[in-house]
Amino acid sequence: MPPDWGRCVLTIGVFDGVHRGHAQLISRAVKSAAVRGVPSVLMTFDPHPMEVVRPGSHPAQLTTLTRRAELVEELGIDVFLVMPFTQDFMKLTPGRYVHDLLVEKLHVAEVVVGDNFTFGKKAAGTVETMRELGGRFGFEVDGVKLVGEHAVTFSSTYIRACVDAGDMAAAADALGRPHRVEGVVVHGDGRGRELGFPTANVAPPMHAAIPADGVYAGWFTVLAAGETVGVTRPGKRAMAAISVGTNPTFSGRTRTVEAFVLDTEADLYGQHVAVDFVQHLRGMRRFDSIDDLVRAMGEDVEQTRQVLAAAEASEAQR
Repeated sequence: MPPDWGRCVLTIGVFDGVHRGHAQLISRAVKSAAVRGVPSVLMTFDPHPMEVVRPGSHPAQLTTLTRRAELVEELGIDVFLVMPFTQDFMKLTPGRYVHDLLVEKLHVAEVVVGDNFTFGKKAAGTVETMRELGGRFGFEVDGVKLVGEHAVTFSSTYIRACVDAGDMAAAADALGRPHRVEGVVVHGDGRGRELGFPTANVAPPMHAAIPADGVYAGWFTVLAAGETVGVTRPGKRAMAAISVGTNPTFSGRTRTVEAFVLDTEADLYGQHVAVDFVQHLRGMRRFDSIDDLVRAMGEDVEQTRQVLAAAEASEAQR
C-alpha cells in the first residue's frame, strides 16, 4: 500500500494505451486538482487485472508501464501510482477498497472515473457504489462518459482490435498518436543485410500488441543512450519500413518485427528502441524469387518515404 498522503484528486484504471478517452478522464482530474489546490494522482495496476482474475488471459498490451508514465506526465498528472494487483487485492470488497485505500491511504477529495468503471471483489462496485461511499466518507465522484466518434467508443479493447487487424490509421485516431511497439534490437538471421536491406530485429516485451502480418511505414526511435549517431541518436525519430511476420519467402516460422531504418548504417544491436506504426502498405506474401522480393522491398521503401513525408507535412500544419 502507498504511504499516507494529503488530499488529492484521483483517477483510476488500467489506462493501457492512454488513448483519447483516457486523456479526457485525466484532463478532468488535472483541472479539478488545480482548482482544489491538491495533487492529481493516477492509479493503475500491475500486472493487468485479467491476468490475476483469469491467469493466461492477459490482453495484448498497448503501452508499457514506463510509456504510460511518460504519457500521463505529459497530460499533467502529478503522481503516477502503480498498485500491485494481487489475489488479496482482488478480494477486497468495494467498501474495503474505498475505505482502506482511497480514504485511509490516499485521502481522496475527488475520484474521476469512466461511467463504466467497476471495482472491488467480482467487480461488484460501480460508479453509483462509489458515489454512495463518497457520500459516507466525504469525497466527490465524477463519472465521465467515454468519448468516441462515428458510434465507436474509444477503448483499449477497440484499439487492440484495430492493431490486430493492421488498421493503424484507426488505431492512431483513437490513441491520438501512432501505435508504438518497444523492444531491444537483437541479432536475426542476417538475411536482410545480404539482400541490401539490413533490418533491426526488434524483440518486444511479453504481451505486446503486435500489428497484423504485413509491411508498414513508420518511425524508428532509439530510446536509450548508446553508441549510435546521426538519425538514430536517442530521441530522434527516423523513417523505417517495417515488416511483421514469418518471412514466408524463406519458409520462416518465427514471427518477427523487423525495421529497415532509412538513411543510416548505424549499429543498432542491443539498443532499446521504439517502432511507431503509421500506415499499412501491403500484406505479407511469399515471392517466387529473391529478385521479386528485393524489387518489392525497394517499392516498400519508396512508399514509406512518401507516406511519412506526407505525415510530417500534416503534422506541420496542425
